[in-house]
Amino acid sequence: MRKVYDTVIVGGGINGSSIAFQLAKRGLKAAILEQGKIAEKASGAAAGILGAQTELTEDGPLFRLACKSRSMYRSLIPELEELSQVHIGYRNKGMYKVAADKDQETELKRIIESQRKAGELAEWLSVEELTKREPAISAELLGAMYIPHDGQVQAYELSLAFAKASRALGADIYEYTNVSDFILKDGRVHGVKTSQGEFLAESVIVAAGAWSREVLEKTGLSLPLIPVKGECFSVSFEKLLVQGTIFSHGCYIVPKKSGRLVVGATVNVNSFDERVTLGGISSLMERAKNLVPDIEKAEWEGAWTGIRPQSADGKPFLGEHPLYRGLYIAAGHFRNGILLAPATGELMADIVEGRTEQSNPFGLSRLKPFIQT
Repeated sequence: MRKVYDTVIVGGGINGSSIAFQLAKRGLKAAILEQGKIAEKASGAAAGILGAQTELTEDGPLFRLACKSRSMYRSLIPELEELSQVHIGYRNKGMYKVAADKDQETELKRIIESQRKAGELAEWLSVEELTKREPAISAELLGAMYIPHDGQVQAYELSLAFAKASRALGADIYEYTNVSDFILKDGRVHGVKTSQGEFLAESVIVAAGAWSREVLEKTGLSLPLIPVKGECFSVSFEKLLVQGTIFSHGCYIVPKKSGRLVVGATVNVNSFDERVTLGGISSLMERAKNLVPDIEKAEWEGAWTGIRPQSADGKPFLGEHPLYRGLYIAAGHFRNGILLAPATGELMADIVEGRTEQSNPFGLSRLKPFIQT
């Protein structure tokens, strides 16, 4: 039996679920199709950093989208928690982007001035000021860029909250449902074919993370998307060693509740290999000890990987397919999928409803060279 929806979303990660949430809020009947379980891939593996000013340093469309998305969390989280009954673990003790040498210090001070001109808060802390705030941080560092508004969440819980909140508003979720093909006719999409039968819809949104390229090849589009493997580990301490998130070149330390610390992440480009390696974890351990020496006294919890989707030009793909009307793409968020989820959901819902009034800097006209003829 065919199932009929206004919109079908291929992919049950955080961005697919955020889009479903926004569409359901607007009264549209949406379905999420996930080939495994909700948020079991990159969304569930993420450390949950909301690093608008940490990850994205220069003013521009992506920086402004990130800052907007970060600001949306303050009002969005209570709404999601009420609808989903999932505690998201939002924590905002700021972010310390540290400098280990003079070149890094000079660059961070330049970024601070640039971001201040863009209207965002940031300040330089000397190593004395830094260690006064965070005594466990190594005194061998030169200082840090302090970003008060860059917070963090529990990534898996947030992803689950988006999905459950969308279902509370009327969306349907189909796990273990593999999309085998699109129903295409007369230059537009009419639905998808799946392991659970056909789903008919006026619009289809592909939000399958690093696997979006494989899904979209069925439409004649070779999406310039690269899978990037990232390894992480977690440890626990009797109390939190640090209050704010510590971010450096090649390593971050994210304090969670009950003394838990998440450390990440390695970068292995063009890899779908989800195995944890000794080399990857040991390199993170060394970097983490250089930042917070007492972390070596913590108790081991576990290690895992996530496959992040990186676009060729560094910007996410948020818009309509260049060949088929009604077929949309929301992919390529790389390390910022958690951060960008609120803005992605809102923007994609606006695009589907035809409510965007200006040019979209993340649109898909730049994909024309990648269309298979």
